[in-house]
Amino acid sequence: MSKPIIALMYDFDKTLCTKDMQNYRFIPSLGLEVSEFWDYTNDIQAREKMDSILAYMYAAIKLSRERNIPLMREGLEENGKGIEFFPGVEDWFKRINEFGRGLGVEIEHYVISSGMKEIIDGTVISGEFKNIFASEYLYDENGNAVWPKTSVNYTNKTQFVYRINKGVLDVSNDIDLNRSMPDDSKRIPFQNMIYIGDGLSDVPCMKMMKSYGGKAIAVYQQLDEKVKELLRKDRVDYIYPADYRENKGLDLTVKNIIRNMAISDKLYEEYSSQLKSIL
Repeated sequence: MSKPIIALMYDFDKTLCTKDMQNYRFIPSLGLEVSEFWDYTNDIQAREKMDSILAYMYAAIKLSRERNIPLMREGLEENGKGIEFFPGVEDWFKRINEFGRGLGVEIEHYVISSGMKEIIDGTVISGEFKNIFASEYLYDENGNAVWPKTSVNYTNKTQFVYRINKGVLDVSNDIDLNRSMPDDSKRIPFQNMIYIGDGLSDVPCMKMMKSYGGKAIAVYQQLDEKVKELLRKDRVDYIYPADYRENKGLDLTVKNIIRNMAISDKLYEEYSSQLKSIL
C-alpha cells in the first residue's frame, strides 16, 4: 500500500519571502522605484478596469519594451537569485519531509502564487516543490515575453487546490479537473492539506481548507489588526510569525498537524481493513 500524502501549499510573496518578488531585482532593473512601478500598474488597472494580475504583467511587458530591456525567461529566473526568505525557509522543506517520513507519510510542497513563476523558478528553493502554480508568460520565437500564459489571481487560486486534490497538475487539462470523481479516489484528500498564506489574498483558499477539513495558517511580519481579524472571523486555524526555524511556533504546529493527519490516516486504514474482513 502506498504511503498517505500530505500537501503543504504556500502563497509566496510575504509568506516565504519578505516582500513582493518583483521588488527585489526586477523593478530596479527597469530603472524604476518600486512605488513607481506599482503606481503605474494601479493606474492601468483602474483606467482599463483590468484584473490586477493581468495589469502588472502587461505593465512589465510595456515598460520593458519602452526601455529596450528584453523581458525574457532567463532574465526573470536570474532575478530569482535575489529573493530573501524568512528565517528557516531554506531548510524547512527537508526538515518537514523527514518528519513526515518518520510518521509513514509523504509530504509534498506546492506554491500557489500571483507572482511570476519564472522568478520563483530561479530561487534556491524552487526544486523543493512538487509543482509551482503562478503567473507565467508566453514567449515568442526570440524568447521575448508577449502574453500571459497563466494568470493566478486571488479568487482563482482555489482551482489549483482542486488540481492538487485530484492530482491534475497540468493547467491545460480542464477536462479531468472538472470530471466528477469519488472522494476516495482523489489523490490527496482535503483533510490532508495545509495552506499557509499571509493575508486577505489567501482568504478563498483558507476558507476552503476550513470548509473541507484541511488546515489554514496565516503568517505575518507584524501582528496587525488585519491578521488578527483572520483568526477572529474564523478564516484561519492559526496565526504565527513568519519564522520557519525549528522549534518555533509555526514549525511545532505544522508538525502537530502532520502528526494528527498521519494518525487519522492510520485509523482509517485499520477501520477499512476490519470492515473488509467482516464483509
